[in-house]
Amino acid sequence: MASFSFMRINIPLLVIVLNLMFTTPAVLSCPASDRDALLAFRAALNESYLGIFNSWKGTECCHNWYGVSCDPETGRVADINLRGESEDPIFQKAHRTGYMTGFISPSVCKLERLSSLTIADWKAISGEIPRCITSLPFLRILDLIGNRISGDLPADIGRLHRLTVLNVADNMLSGQIPRSLTNLSSLMHLDLRNNRISGPLPPDFGRLPMLSRALLSRNYLSGPIPPSISSIYRLADLDLSLNSLTGTIPASLGKMAVLATLNLDANKLSGYVPASLFTSSIGNLNLSRNALQGYLPDVFGPRSYFTVLDLSYNIFKGPIPKTLSAASYIGHLDLSHNHLCGRIPSGSPFDHLEASSFAFNDCLCGKPLTKTC
Repeated sequence: MASFSFMRINIPLLVIVLNLMFTTPAVLSCPASDRDALLAFRAALNESYLGIFNSWKGTECCHNWYGVSCDPETGRVADINLRGESEDPIFQKAHRTGYMTGFISPSVCKLERLSSLTIADWKAISGEIPRCITSLPFLRILDLIGNRISGDLPADIGRLHRLTVLNVADNMLSGQIPRSLTNLSSLMHLDLRNNRISGPLPPDFGRLPMLSRALLSRNYLSGPIPPSISSIYRLADLDLSLNSLTGTIPASLGKMAVLATLNLDANKLSGYVPASLFTSSIGNLNLSRNALQGYLPDVFGPRSYFTVLDLSYNIFKGPIPKTLSAASYIGHLDLSHNHLCGRIPSGSPFDHLEASSFAFNDCLCGKPLTKTC
């Protein structure tokens, strides 16, 4: 009876153990095709200071290959994350940032399940963005900031419907913004700063419903600011500074729900400044170094809150709006190099500003200037 009781007690336990043995998923190995693609990608790059690629050996590319991670369900390579500026111990030990030459091999496009590709801040990676990059259906992040990549953005980049981050800032890209870019319905972060991109902004730029940051400064963009931008409900930061944009500022930009930063400085914009910009949610507004004209709208009030309000180097005339004194906060104000005239209002924010904020106008007077009224 004791033996029978032992069997009755342990048979269910044995079944549980066997079930666990056969139902626990095995650790998936790196497919040979992915490993070969990574090694071909590695062969096009040269990094001789940090030994970034020293761990890229053996058959298991999903385990302990620096900067490579895989999808635990499929075993396919999902992420390549190689940053030349990092807090990783390998950088701290060497007491330096990264430096890498070479180019991005088209072999990376053979990683069919790739979700993110980050090859950032290596300073000397050159060549073009592989055209085949647009064939990666699962790509969500493309971050190539801080290299010397040239050529155009792929014309059919709009095929990357899952793309949420496109960061190619601080490179040598040229050509125009592809019209297909506005098909990136999942895009949240767009950074094209400091390149050589020319031509107009796509007129249907507003077809990017998820976009929260659009950073396009220091390029050669021309033409008008598309009014359609104002239809991007989530857009919080818009930087179009240091380009050659012309035309007027769309008044609808001042009616955007969450726009907090608007940098349009150093362009060729003209016409009047929409009053809506001064009564909006924008707290960092830089319109300096344009050809904006007319009187400054006297529409400020308690809801006006500016960390930066820079209107310098334009053709504004007339008095400084008295309602500026009613603003709840103005941290930095620059009205210099215009044609303003009259008494500088007293009180906040004028009592903490320096004379340089009002210099080189036609006939401003009063503190903090030395000229009395």
